[in-house]
Order: sequence, then C-alpha cells, then structure tokens
Amino acid sequence: MEKKWQAIFFDFDGVILDSVHVKTRAFAKMFRDYGPEIEKRVVDYHLAHGGVSRFEKFRYFYEEFLRKPVTDAEIEKLGEQFSDLALEEVLNSPFIEGAGKTLEQVRKENILSFVVSGTPGEEMKQIVNLRNLWPYFKEVHGSPTHKDEHVRDIAKRYDLNLANCLFIGDSTTDYEAAMAAGTQFLGVVPKGKSSPFPEGTTIRHKLDINH
Repeated sequence: MEKKWQAIFFDFDGVILDSVHVKTRAFAKMFRDYGPEIEKRVVDYHLAHGGVSRFEKFRYFYEEFLRKPVTDAEIEKLGEQFSDLALEEVLNSPFIEGAGKTLEQVRKENILSFVVSGTPGEEMKQIVNLRNLWPYFKEVHGSPTHKDEHVRDIAKRYDLNLANCLFIGDSTTDYEAAMAAGTQFLGVVPKGKSSPFPEGTTIRHKLDINH
C-alpha cells in the first residue's frame, strides 16, 4: 500500500456489494404504472444521482415528473415499499470484485473504516449485520444525514485529519461529499462503464486501495 490512510469512508451499494441494479429495478417497478416515459425518467435520474437518499428521490419524482404534491407520510410509506422490494435482493447480492480482500486488508492494517451510505441508517445497519460485516467497520451511517456531514462528525469525534482520509464511492454524490468534507477520493467504475467523475479523478474497476 502506497500510504497508510488514517481512515477510509466507504459508500456501500456499488462499492462493497454489487447491488446498484437492485435499487434500479425497485425504482422502475414502483413507477411502472405511470407509463414507460416516467419509468425511464425515474431510472435515468436514479442512475445519474447515485448515493442520494431514496426519500429525496421520491419527492423529486412526484413533484418534478408526476407534478403531484406528496406528503412526508406518503414518502415514508414509499420508502417502506421500496425496502420491501429491495432488501432481500441486496442481502443476496455478491461482493464487488476486490471488496472482501480490501476489507480484510483494512482490518489487518488497523485503519479506521466507516460506511457512509445514502441508504436509510437503520436499514444500512441491518444489512451490515445480516451480511456479517460489522467486524470490518467502526461505525455504519446512512440517510437522512448527508454523507459529508457524517464524515465531518466522525472526523471530529475521532480527531481525524481529513486530508489523510479516503472516501471510496461510485457516484458523483460520493465525489461531491468527499470534496465538501476535504477527504481524498477513489471512484469505483465497473468495466465498460464511463466514469461519471471529473477528468483526473483516480478510479478503479474493482475495489482496490493498493495502487
């Protein structure tokens, strides 16, 4: 490893588990009854805004695509429906290539590691628990708190120099959180997919912090 990071912040879907497609199918199914055009717009927006809370997306879909008012209670219900559709598939999703090896390396190196996800916090903790991943992470966090806020809060509590910390993500939301918080950034981009990140961003086609 070129350098010993003080801490690493991991997004989850698309970084630890190959589960982005699960969330895409869930969004598509939930808006299918509104017709193929709306379904496509929902999927395209979801894919372009990975890492954004599903609740923020639901509000955007209703207000901007459907032009319908939506209450907080309705959004909460939509979130529950989404969880019912996606949770089992997420739990059965395979690891991203290199994820298991990287997590073992981080643990062996005694590098502080944290999950900072757009998935609701309690659901994220449940997934980590059911996948037996708690030994690899000091803390696990999700929405509604934004990722950069989580990072800054963790840094304050653990006395971290964020310039010596790494954020690993697969979306522009992750990149923006890293820039806002002041960490270094590593993007995970599947083979065959174009990078969503600014030119010059360090990317890998699998989870690997070694070069």
